[in-house]
Amino acid sequence: MTSRALRRRTATPPAFPYDARDLDRFRELQQLAYRCAQRVGAWLGPGVTERQAAARLRRELAAEGVRDCFHIPFAWFGDRTAFRDFRTPLQFFAGNRRLAEGMPYILDCAPVVDGYTADIGYAGRIGENEVWDRIAADLREYRELILAEVRERRPLADIYASVDALTARHGYDNRHKVYPGRVIGHQVTRTTARGPAGVTLFGFGVRTLQTLGRELVGERLRGRSPLWADGRASRHAPTPGLWAVEPHIGLGDVGLKLEELLVVTEDDAYWLDDDLPHVRRWRQESE
Repeated sequence: MTSRALRRRTATPPAFPYDARDLDRFRELQQLAYRCAQRVGAWLGPGVTERQAAARLRRELAAEGVRDCFHIPFAWFGDRTAFRDFRTPLQFFAGNRRLAEGMPYILDCAPVVDGYTADIGYAGRIGENEVWDRIAADLREYRELILAEVRERRPLADIYASVDALTARHGYDNRHKVYPGRVIGHQVTRTTARGPAGVTLFGFGVRTLQTLGRELVGERLRGRSPLWADGRASRHAPTPGLWAVEPHIGLGDVGLKLEELLVVTEDDAYWLDDDLPHVRRWRQESE
């Protein structure tokens, strides 16, 4: 390795870029996203299609004042929650799959307001599904594991491997590896790109693509990546900032995930908000 490359890889990590007011804005937006997803979840029923659910989620966000997005809303039903037989990125877009009794579902949205971004995943089921209940309870362990290892400043790729090991112990399989780039998470920033709000390209907001492009280049020059996966580019300690983290676990035709914002400072880490649907559910189950 050249001395220049070595300097890049051993460079001091950047300072945490947000103040308390910024974190409040990110937290408020994350709560807004979950409110919208919960309202759609309460509306869902047998016969509803993924496209109808995604459109309803888009309308709920618009009613809350959202005019831009990191990516368009997604909805996955049945075995598509586990990304079975996904071969191309086009398969992630909402389709004509209809909900039926006992089916799991996942709603995913990423609103942007005043440049602040949230990215959430909300999972549920129609009727009873014992496999869903089992995975939903076990996801708590993944959330705790990720936080503990980020606090230890372990390399991102090593944390990814720890999640894989836990998945194997539970008898599940890793489904976030199907996402483009195999990502389990990505950095979230305050978007500063200019241009028309609400314009999308390949499912992503144009402003987001501009910002992400600059980050990919800038972080790569520093030996880091804003995308959290299991490859060489993620063999570095968590970069201070906000990360949208989304462990996605599957068993057979049932897939579940949580997705929420993780705060990483220079010397600590914590979940941005513990007042979220899945956390409240775990708390109630343990009482």
